[in-house]
Amino acid sequence: MKRLIKYQTKNVTIFQSVLYKTTSLVIRTEDCILVVDPNLLPEEVLEIRRHVDKVKDEKPIYLIFTHSDWDHIVGYGAFQDGTVIAHEAFQTREDKEDILSQILKFDDEYYLDREYPVLFPKVDIPVTEDGQVLEIGKTKLTFYKAEGHTNDGIFTVVEPIGIWIAGDYLSDVEFPFIYDNSEKYEKTIGKTDRILGSHIINLLVPGHGTATDIKQEIIFRKVLSYRYIQELRNALNEKVDHHFLIEGYKYKKDQVKSHEENVALVRRELEVASKQIDKAK
Repeated sequence: MKRLIKYQTKNVTIFQSVLYKTTSLVIRTEDCILVVDPNLLPEEVLEIRRHVDKVKDEKPIYLIFTHSDWDHIVGYGAFQDGTVIAHEAFQTREDKEDILSQILKFDDEYYLDREYPVLFPKVDIPVTEDGQVLEIGKTKLTFYKAEGHTNDGIFTVVEPIGIWIAGDYLSDVEFPFIYDNSEKYEKTIGKTDRILGSHIINLLVPGHGTATDIKQEIIFRKVLSYRYIQELRNALNEKVDHHFLIEGYKYKKDQVKSHEENVALVRRELEVASKQIDKAK
């Protein structure tokens, strides 16, 4: 299934599902194999597994989950031999069965059979703070908490290759999908300048959409995310139409549902803030 491969060098292979343009990443260093969010359809996951088996030699496998959305953990069952890295909140979620039920519902809806079990990943190495470093030989992984989309997201910078694994942020096909908190989302994308200033980034890989090796494009995506959140708040405060914020997105007919969910979440946040202000008077 070569059509799954959207980018490939000697050390880096980006797979993209035919669904939601969801990306999976395999990075081969001299020390290890890094597998990120293996997904989504059964055969797509198996293709990633076959690729890993072909290139891994005797290297250990490290499995990085950018966050716990079902479409990003769906392939874990095919990679149980990997050491799992994820946000510390990932392992303490109380809704793990609900997330697994979303996978099973999806498979039932489309009559899909998987040759590997549907399991929630068990975290071996939790990310507890920004700047946390894991060194595997000469391979250096630096982690940053990336909350706002969910409460258990992480950024990972892989050096010396210079890959920034961004999860469901900084996409070129999605505006911010805010399931957790809009202020935390802003704080997360606000780490862009710090990461670009602290690391040599040769490639940004988002969870959905197209990777980019252009610094100005990364900054542009950050600015678009800020603009969406800030102008959504302004529109709700001023009680004016807000649908113009998703006009430029190709798949807006379906994504309007996510926009409306953002509207409901941000409206609740504004109401809470207003009550706190009134209480403080």
